[in-house]
Amino acid sequence: MAVTEDPLEVIRRDFSGLYSGPAKLSSIPGGQSAADQALANLDITGYAANRSEVLPRARRGASVLSPYIRHNLLTLGQVYRAVKDAPPRDREKFRDELLWQEYARHLYARVGTRLFSNLRFEANWDAPGDGWNRDMACVDEVVSELETDGWLVNQTRMWLASQWSVRNGAGWLHGQERMHRELIDGSRAANLLGWQWTVGAGTGKPYGFARWQVEKRAPELCGRCPLSSNCPIENFPDTEAPRELPDEPLLSVDPDPEATAGPKTPLTRETPEYVLLTIDSLGDDDPALQAHPDLPAVFVFNTPALSTLQLSAKRLGFYLETLADLATRRDLRVFLGDPYEFSQEHRVAVTFAPVPSFKKFAHLAEVHPYPWLRRPHAGSVRSFSSWRRKLSKA
Repeated sequence: MAVTEDPLEVIRRDFSGLYSGPAKLSSIPGGQSAADQALANLDITGYAANRSEVLPRARRGASVLSPYIRHNLLTLGQVYRAVKDAPPRDREKFRDELLWQEYARHLYARVGTRLFSNLRFEANWDAPGDGWNRDMACVDEVVSELETDGWLVNQTRMWLASQWSVRNGAGWLHGQERMHRELIDGSRAANLLGWQWTVGAGTGKPYGFARWQVEKRAPELCGRCPLSSNCPIENFPDTEAPRELPDEPLLSVDPDPEATAGPKTPLTRETPEYVLLTIDSLGDDDPALQAHPDLPAVFVFNTPALSTLQLSAKRLGFYLETLADLATRRDLRVFLGDPYEFSQEHRVAVTFAPVPSFKKFAHLAEVHPYPWLRRPHAGSVRSFSSWRRKLSKA
């Protein structure tokens, strides 16, 4: 596959039947060069006060680094260190959000596909239906941004999750799948965790989306909404305390934290002939890439997975832009196929990924450590606070 071509032409020609929606790109560019520029321009002054602002966009304090962080074009450690000189309140809040991303990765690495169902409390989970009423200006505005750019501030992600499930009773699993198809920072760990917590499946306290939040964060929307005088979210929704589910033992203790975290040092079984990149590590500083600067790099678009997931063209475009940028500095070969079969047929070096699908790699010549911000511990991950308390004692 020639990734140096126009990504939209590549998508239309090579990915027919493997994506959903129109063939268009996000305004947020992919690639290590774009990531490095975004980090160089990062200024989080005012972040604590403005991170949840929605409209006008000029008021937003969000960094928009999440697409690069999700694919480790920028590691959490790099970004964490980059804000060391920021105003203390902004630095603390920003680093809290980075730690939340790390918590999501730890949780997903430990409980795996269990994260696709309610963790601690009952919530609408698999009920069919579309929970977004686009007659509401606030919902239409946010869904339009999701469909156009594949990125949202955290505040509006919570709005959509609450509106889908808490307000409209559709299953949150279907809602997160709908959002995951569009997000160019689409991380199963972060998306599943965010929906679990917003609908109350993680905490027992559903987030009650109401007009008050819209008027505070995006006041212009209510003024032009056709339902303004009969607002469906005028007041907070009536919610009952959900029933607590039987305890999931893995939330309290990890019997094998080393397996969850992956190797601390490279594990070599035989001499690799390629570096295999995964969607979880596409940056120039990928440990396997760094260890083998003279080996050709390979990325295999997972055709069976894409056929099922039906990701948006924006997501595919972000990956293609990232690979095209990398190809200007490395010998890179890109294929459509099955990465697990490729790893069986060739000797590959790869960086460990803290996701369930990594276990599908049956034979790897070399496995390199994942670039954790904080290495997973064996203690409680029942909540962000309990996970973080254990970090402070480690």
